[in-house]
Amino acid sequence: MAPSTSEAIRIANCSGFFGDRLSAAREMVQGGPIDALTGDWLAELTMLILSRIQAKTPGGGYARTFVTQMEEVMGECLDKNIKVVSNAGGLNPQGCADAVQEIADRLGLNPSIAYVAGDDLAPRLTELIEAGNDFAHLDTGESLGDLADRIVTANAYIGCWGIVEALNQGADIVVTGRATDAAVVAGPAAWYHGWQRDDWDALAGAIVAGHVIECGGQATGGNYSFFTEIEDLTYPGFPWADVYADGTSIIGKHDDTGGEVSIGTITSQLLYEIQSERYFNPDVVSRFDTIQLEEVERDRVKISGTRGEPAPKHLKVAMNYQGGFRNQISIGLTGLDIEAKAELIERQFWNSCPYEPEDYESVVRKYLPTHKQNPGTNEEAVAVYKIIVKDPDERKVGRAFSNAGTEIGLCSIPGMFGTGGGPGPGQPFGVYWPALIDSELVPMEVVVDGKLTVVDNTPYMDAENISISLPESTDVASGPTRLAPLGSLFGTRSGDKGPNANLGVFARTPEAFAWLSGYLTVDKLKELMPEAEERKIDRYDLPNLLSLNFIFHGLLEEGVAASTRQDPQAKALGEYLRAKVVEIPESLMA
Repeated sequence: MAPSTSEAIRIANCSGFFGDRLSAAREMVQGGPIDALTGDWLAELTMLILSRIQAKTPGGGYARTFVTQMEEVMGECLDKNIKVVSNAGGLNPQGCADAVQEIADRLGLNPSIAYVAGDDLAPRLTELIEAGNDFAHLDTGESLGDLADRIVTANAYIGCWGIVEALNQGADIVVTGRATDAAVVAGPAAWYHGWQRDDWDALAGAIVAGHVIECGGQATGGNYSFFTEIEDLTYPGFPWADVYADGTSIIGKHDDTGGEVSIGTITSQLLYEIQSERYFNPDVVSRFDTIQLEEVERDRVKISGTRGEPAPKHLKVAMNYQGGFRNQISIGLTGLDIEAKAELIERQFWNSCPYEPEDYESVVRKYLPTHKQNPGTNEEAVAVYKIIVKDPDERKVGRAFSNAGTEIGLCSIPGMFGTGGGPGPGQPFGVYWPALIDSELVPMEVVVDGKLTVVDNTPYMDAENISISLPESTDVASGPTRLAPLGSLFGTRSGDKGPNANLGVFARTPEAFAWLSGYLTVDKLKELMPEAEERKIDRYDLPNLLSLNFIFHGLLEEGVAASTRQDPQAKALGEYLRAKVVEIPESLMA
């Protein structure tokens, strides 16, 4: 067991998603001192991808790229006593741990390798449903019901205490299943500092640090609204967090690496894929409305003051089921009479298709009027019309559908051409189903060098009220205004939350936030973004971060894998808002 200490543990990140920079592990291990190397490989869509890999490759279902990274750095990590914690185990943490062990054996190394399982509920699903768990959808309230037979993945989000147990037993490398993105950082911090389960504020601070660094380069300038202000974003370094005994952290990156760590980049990442001011993790609820940021030196940002509430009673469960098959045609509409061309395509297509629109479970039409008047180039003259279908019957969305789009090619609109690939079969898609389960029903299974230890989740207890210190109020700017894009003053960060999307907006001065807070109401947002007009939208205020966060319910339909949006993960939703031109007080634009 690590000694409790007031010194910080430096926890580095080397992966923000399945497919991230392969060299990041080596760069973090060799680029400067670190105590722990962590990475996040999993997302809601990733679990579905891993299930397909597992179906094709028995014994798979984990992120093979992590194993490749371990081949590069394992020896150096052991020499430098760097602990490695990763959720790259995905659907098969034991298989991932075994693969790492094979690498160690081949290299002549002898690390202690542990894995943490117990999150996979798929083998227990029938038993849990019979015991009264209906796995109601978090957004719709609908019971899982007969869809249980179509479930391909069902994983509870687990926290940090299984990781702590593995490290206490001397593990050098810990591989988990669906541990939360932040838990892989909170685990090493809790182990190093000897935290107890009710050290809520310390745990909350570590979760915040984990949330900041878990997306790799997003903390160092990646996907940052004000990227043009960064000196060199060609090859940004990955981030690390110095986590102290009280949960305070300092976020930084190795010296002489690209990118930037600033209050702006950290605020932007804090807003990524969150909901309200209460950020739920299995071990603690972090209060984002208590976070304080301070730039202590160049590329070093201090995060302090985070308060924590006791662990929640329920764990989130991420399920995916086989939704059926999808296909689409995509036609370029060029020049004049665009609406009439779209109408003719629609009429001719369904006349050629052996099925009617009502024969499909879902038909979505997308009209993307990207053409310009008096276009300067051929591309500027083109709009796009799409017909997208989904159905459980593969035959209806396969060649019978796509061939209908081909057959009208010489007898339809002038300038007819397709903007996608050629005709093809329907493609399978999955549907995301978020639910809850009592944390008592999901004990973690920690296996260290073949020895099994069962670790329970933290029991639920009532939370005490946390007092929030609000920043001093600032007068709202008035006077003359001028038209300018919102993005000239404000940054954004957006992403997916199951079927929903989140959009965080941040100011860089108290004066700008005071105006933003009054101006950007939900009604104003709907006015600026017509596709949001009919949606339920929640707004959450984070004045301590000079930020607002909006949740767009149902914008991503049934989730990323099933979404028909051009941007199915809502990554660009914030930049879209920043492009909107509005009247802004001139005093803020100085």
